Amino acid sequence: MKIKESFISLKSLRFHALHGVMPQERVVGNDYTVDCCCAYDISRAMTSDDVNDTLDYSKVYGVIAKEMAKPSALLEHVAGRMVEKLFDEFSGITEVKLTITKLNPPFGADCDGASVSVNAQR
Repeated sequence: MKIKESFISLKSLRFHALHGVMPQERVVGNDYTVDCCCAYDISRAMTSDDVNDTLDYSKVYGVIAKEMAKPSALLEHVAGRMVEKLFDEFSGITEVKLTITKLNPPFGADCDGASVSVNAQR
C-alpha cells in the first residue's frame, strides 16, 4: 500500500484568551476555538502501533495552548506564531492548516464568530 497523504488533526479546541485590538478584550478576554490539521507521514505508525512513529497530538496541543496563552492584538499574529512553533518543534510536519475563531467578536453582529485561517507549507 502506498499512502498518498496523511494528516493529524485537532478540532474545536476551546480556549479563553486575551487577544484583541480593543482594550477591554485584553482585560476580560474572549472565547476561541482552534482547528489544526498537520500533514505528517503516519505510514510507519500504521504498522508499528508505536506512538514514537507518529505525531503526538498531545504535544501539538501543548504548542497551541502555549501560544493561545500569550496575548496578542491580532489573531493573524497568534496563527503565525503557532505555525512557526509547530514547524520548529516537529520536523516531520510538512504542512499546517490552522483556523482560530473568536466566538464573540466585539462588533455587534449576531454570528458564530470571526476567524483567521492559514495554510502553510514547510
